[in-house]
Amino acid sequence: MKMIKQITVCLILVTTAFSVSCNENDIKDNSEELPCVESDVDAYITTANQTMLFKSVPIYFSTEDNMSPYTITLDENVKYQQIDGFGAAFTGSSCYNLMKMPEKKREELLKETFDPENGMGYSYIRISIGCSDFSLSEYTYCDTPGIANFAIQEEERKYIFPVLKEILSINPHVKIMASPWTAPRWMKVNNLTDLQPYNSWTSGQLNPLFYQDYAEYFVKYIKAMQQEGFEIEAVTIQNEPLNRGNSASMFMTWQEQAVFIKSALGPKFRENGIKTKIVVYDHNYDYDAWKPDSKDQTKYPLHIYADDEAAQYVDGAAYHAYGGDKSELLEIHNSRPDKNLYFTEISIGLWGEGYKFGDDLMWNLREVGIGTLNNWSKSVIVWNFMLDDKHGPYRPGGCDMCLGAVDISSSDYSTVKKNSHYYDVAHLSKVIKPGAYRIKSSDLNISGLTYVAALNPDQSFGMVVLNEQTSSQHVTIDDGNHTFSYVLPPRSVVSFHWE
Repeated sequence: MKMIKQITVCLILVTTAFSVSCNENDIKDNSEELPCVESDVDAYITTANQTMLFKSVPIYFSTEDNMSPYTITLDENVKYQQIDGFGAAFTGSSCYNLMKMPEKKREELLKETFDPENGMGYSYIRISIGCSDFSLSEYTYCDTPGIANFAIQEEERKYIFPVLKEILSINPHVKIMASPWTAPRWMKVNNLTDLQPYNSWTSGQLNPLFYQDYAEYFVKYIKAMQQEGFEIEAVTIQNEPLNRGNSASMFMTWQEQAVFIKSALGPKFRENGIKTKIVVYDHNYDYDAWKPDSKDQTKYPLHIYADDEAAQYVDGAAYHAYGGDKSELLEIHNSRPDKNLYFTEISIGLWGEGYKFGDDLMWNLREVGIGTLNNWSKSVIVWNFMLDDKHGPYRPGGCDMCLGAVDISSSDYSTVKKNSHYYDVAHLSKVIKPGAYRIKSSDLNISGLTYVAALNPDQSFGMVVLNEQTSSQHVTIDDGNHTFSYVLPPRSVVSFHWE
């Protein structure tokens, strides 16, 4: 296979969904300059060595019969789950950093990230209900005892709300998932045996005497957010319910969630006409089973689903990837295919051997981006859209070595570094749109490739292919009506979109 010389490019826009150009990856056996024509397939490439970062390349349908053994075949008639979207967590810290940016710079970054036509098309975000370990302070919306004292906190009005409004002005269809890190402290007890007041942000359990108040807390939150212009698509009941040690946290077993849902939260939502989805669990694949007080928490969502009274109110379950394996999603789906699955958190950081762009790009796309979709997840949301160069702001007891999908210099709040997570999500959100269905895709055992394909609502195809080999890999895509070929660079991810 002979490659032509580099052809003059008439237009390359890294963040546009439509590209018109000619490129050295076009497979033509001549050395004459070719006229620029509209491409059949838009492709976007990121390599582990960062020589290409979401580079836009045009590809053309083949006019010859496909005889390639390296073919991935799509079958749009075999549909799996419907996709809700892809994005990142906009924590208090992320929004604080964004609001410190010059307005024009922030606008440019958010447009590049969320614009569904000319940007990456991020479509789902996660926020905290009250503080998280990445907030400027500890707070809930009801820190004075008594549910009548519910009120939105100033930190949110100053940092989070302005950012959310900017995002929704760019893409009004972005979905929002919200998760609490803790209930108000006056609702907490030390344990469910002693039931002693537990005035701490960290650990403790929800006092059953306040189940109704806490359900009302969720209702008031959703209504308050609606008044501000923010529709909450889904809530999880507790972030990492088996993690007592976060800077803001609350231990909550499946037994507690089941009773809370059926006796308080579900009926309150129904009573108030709340359509927001209730999502359970929101923690690791392995259920932290190595902890003494989590040994009976394995298959956490299935226990709740087994209680018909509780299950009627539950849309599905959410998972993180800090322990266990993504195959747990498939097991949960196979046990209860009527309930949905969401991937809601994974961070990058300096632990282990430290952060390496290429290694994290490969791992996160294989295990999270592509891996969770192929195991029935409807969403992929990564942790912390933006942190500063000191890994914060973060709360004592929280992560002090996390990186954002984007990091910003605290010396000028203008210099931005896009990390692997930014591109992980972009490769999905650019070509697979909300409402798309994952479809069947298969090959004849091509080594080193991981991929996912989807049929978008407009009947276009979106596909993300990861090549983890240290050598390039020729691949042909066949959707039943068209075929096209591309040579995947070593250790790269390529997203394809075609009508």
